[in-house]
Amino acid sequence: MKNATMSCNEIRELMPDLAAGMDAATAEANAHLESCADCAGKLEAFRQTMALLDEWQVPEPTPYFDVRLQARLREESAKQPAGWLQWIRRPALAVSFAVLMMASVTLVRFHSGSGGDNTTASMTAEPGSAVSDLSALDKNHDLYSDFDVLDDLQVQQDVTANP
Repeated sequence: MKNATMSCNEIRELMPDLAAGMDAATAEANAHLESCADCAGKLEAFRQTMALLDEWQVPEPTPYFDVRLQARLREESAKQPAGWLQWIRRPALAVSFAVLMMASVTLVRFHSGSGGDNTTASMTAEPGSAVSDLSALDKNHDLYSDFDVLDDLQVQQDVTANP
């Protein structure tokens, strides 16, 4: 069951509605605001801020704003490289990154796949440890996935045998 008074967090959630004068002010909210000077002060500050925002007028742009904007856009477009160089720069960069990634993946797979000259130390896990159990699960994934099929068959046989 809910307490008779609201908490400060609940009042903070209702603050925009309370400041706007909406019907969010219940008897519980009014009781909390009367007993909590901190929340009442925040509500008053919120109301003052909203009153200032209601009075604020958007300034009109200067008459030469559009002219200056167009001139600035022309200056920026003049700085851009002209012709085919502008259109080929991004795709060429993307292709070079793709080739670099493919080469990296190929080298990593080749290096990890070579068995003879392995420079990384191979670690052996103790039997019965979590690491060895996980590696056994990983190596025997296909075999264990067949067990799920067998379990499903057993459940179906049990259902048909005992209707």
